[in-house]
Amino acid sequence: MSENSVYQFNVQTLDGEEISLSEYKDKVLLIVNTASACGFTPQLKDLAALKEQYKLEKFEILAFPSNDFGGQEPLEGAAIATFCENYGSNFPVFDKIRVRGPYAHPLYQFFNDRKRNGKLKSIPRWNFHKFLIDKTGKVVDFYYPFTKPTSAKIRKKVNRLLAL
Repeated sequence: MSENSVYQFNVQTLDGEEISLSEYKDKVLLIVNTASACGFTPQLKDLAALKEQYKLEKFEILAFPSNDFGGQEPLEGAAIATFCENYGSNFPVFDKIRVRGPYAHPLYQFFNDRKRNGKLKSIPRWNFHKFLIDKTGKVVDFYYPFTKPTSAKIRKKVNRLLAL
């Protein structure tokens, strides 16, 4: 397994099960830090629409709730799952994590270290910061919160990666 791949990381599901991101091998991934009480929260619907658009493809969205920005994720566990279902979520939502600072989850420390990921240095500045990952688990790009998941910019890049 490559050291500059997201497959080296384990994450926890909302019900506490630890899984390896290597379970998503050979899929294009969009990894997003989410929050239920944010001005960008309606993007959960856009994420569901994007997932639906690529449902027959090797594509997955992975959502990581975070309370790092203005305390905008007050929910825990099953309450997060229920909230996301209200927006039609059709993608995995993981346990709440830190995405910035010294206690950031190792996956997000990886996104912030160009030497480790081989591509970029990007710390989320707010909720709904998105990272695009290719089928080999390598970081390809990132998008700021104001870039909608259904934007042409994201869809074009997803299409290119799926064609590889």
